[in-house]
Amino acid sequence: MSDTPPDRLSVDPDSAFFNEALLARGIGIRFKGVEKTNVEEYCISEGWVRVAVGKTLNRQGKPMTMKLQGPVEAWFKDDGK
Repeated sequence: MSDTPPDRLSVDPDSAFFNEALLARGIGIRFKGVEKTNVEEYCISEGWVRVAVGKTLNRQGKPMTMKLQGPVEAWFKDDGK
């Protein structure tokens, strides 16, 4: 596996950008210099993250999210073993 996380990744299994193997490795996200733990989806090249808003759910039972613009950094939390 590569040591570089993908440009875009989502935790939603219905998304085209979902990748269970990469999520199992553990992805760290830093947005505007602050590490975030509630990121649902991110895109490094476009510079945005989608974060969960509290425990609110939409009509499909998925978390309500808010898209935030800014610099995004991603890294793998494990060493790739």
